[in-house]
Amino acid sequence: MLRLEGVSHSYDARPVLRGITLDLAEHRIGVIGANGSGKSTLARTLNGLVVPDEGRVTLGEWDTRRHARHIRRRVGFVFSDAANQIIMPTVAEDVEIGLRALRLGREETARRVDTLLERYGLDGHRDHPGHLLSGGQKQLLALAAVLATEPEILVCDEPTTLLDLRNTRMVHRVLDTLEQQVVLFTHDLDLLDAFDRVLVVDDGRIVFDGLPADAVDHYVKLMDDR
Repeated sequence: MLRLEGVSHSYDARPVLRGITLDLAEHRIGVIGANGSGKSTLARTLNGLVVPDEGRVTLGEWDTRRHARHIRRRVGFVFSDAANQIIMPTVAEDVEIGLRALRLGREETARRVDTLLERYGLDGHRDHPGHLLSGGQKQLLALAAVLATEPEILVCDEPTTLLDLRNTRMVHRVLDTLEQQVVLFTHDLDLLDAFDRVLVVDDGRIVFDGLPADAVDHYVKLMDDR
């Protein structure tokens, strides 16, 4: 289980996270908050992309400060702009690259790549450059590349921000089918109905933690009062 204990972080002496303590145990957890609330920094602490100035983030016996490599194998991360994660010349190579560190062997690596490309409708594009895919296909490729390593937890930082409604729904349908625990940072309030728990972040703090409808109501009221 991911656990945060007294997590605080600043950029240039500007606090962005303030003493956050959380146990993230539920299968589907949503995180919402206004731009500048600290939620993207919070997302990045969960797999060690950001190491907090104070406090710690752990997964079991591992701490992101000392065991980031171990944690990143178990906590996958998907960015809002999939283009930031597409780095190889072709779609198939982009899925394959994450598997190299696992040293699975040629046959198992090829099997995983083929399975994921087919599952996410990318098998017809395996030899195409990833940057030529549509926005929705790029996000599916980013998901496939992360899921190739079979992480236990998937952290998604606003993965539908740059997508239209059709592609947004497509990505959320994929997330709904995953066996992995998903921690989804999002502005799409209507898509959190089936989640187990939703957190509201404001000014670097968790200001609400509860059921989706209650969390959304709290967030909307918070924004209306500004």
